[in-house]
Amino acid sequence: MNTTQPMPLPVYDHRPGTEPTLVFLHYWGGSARTWDLVVDRLPGRAVLTVDFRGWSRSNGLPGPCTLGQLADDTLAVIADAGVTDHVLVGHSMGGKVAQLVAATRPAGLRGIVLVGSGPAKPSAQITPEYQEALSHAYDSDESVAGARDHILTATRLPASLKARVAVDSRAGADAGRTEWPLHGIAEDITKHTSMINVPALVIAGENDQVEPADVLRADLLPYLSQAEFTVIPSTGHLIPLEAPEDLADAITAFAPAA
Repeated sequence: MNTTQPMPLPVYDHRPGTEPTLVFLHYWGGSARTWDLVVDRLPGRAVLTVDFRGWSRSNGLPGPCTLGQLADDTLAVIADAGVTDHVLVGHSMGGKVAQLVAATRPAGLRGIVLVGSGPAKPSAQITPEYQEALSHAYDSDESVAGARDHILTATRLPASLKARVAVDSRAGADAGRTEWPLHGIAEDITKHTSMINVPALVIAGENDQVEPADVLRADLLPYLSQAEFTVIPSTGHLIPLEAPEDLADAITAFAPAA
């Protein structure tokens, strides 16, 4: 008899509406609410937002917080919500998770939107020294503010959004905070990404320092068989917060309501 207990599901929010459902996956340090400004600009659309294991409302769940586990969690959440017609929208780390999910070719998946995504092939800047430094980006309020204001963004966020980023970045469990910089960011998933068989939209921020447009062109686009590429002007890495209207428009054009 199999006595293995299933992993508890991450916390998620499901708003019914017009299909296909947009399944939003957040960045390292983010949460489901990272997408609020985008979701607000998609009235009537069916939307599913997830707090990844190890983050925000899911920070008390047991690990591991590996990319593979987050992908398994995403598939489980989609099934639990009863979603059968969907488009994945992944930002940064969430984009790399979305690639792993799409590589399984789940029934009902129509497309994938990768926003400032972690590329399939780790870029040349991902050295052990870079990873170690990155793993301490969220150690303190001061380090979070420095990362937010000088690396993650290229525009000035309002005080309310700056506070949201600060809270979310500090709301990760130890396993959640360290898994991505020490392991996930350096994971080569090119074999998986090459298996994706649905249309893809890759979105870059013009002034993104974390996942620059040139990196996405070199290390992500070649592994997607059906990919469009667009650059949102002026924005940095936190595209869902810096340019929510442009992002919502791009998602709607790529995955219009049925």
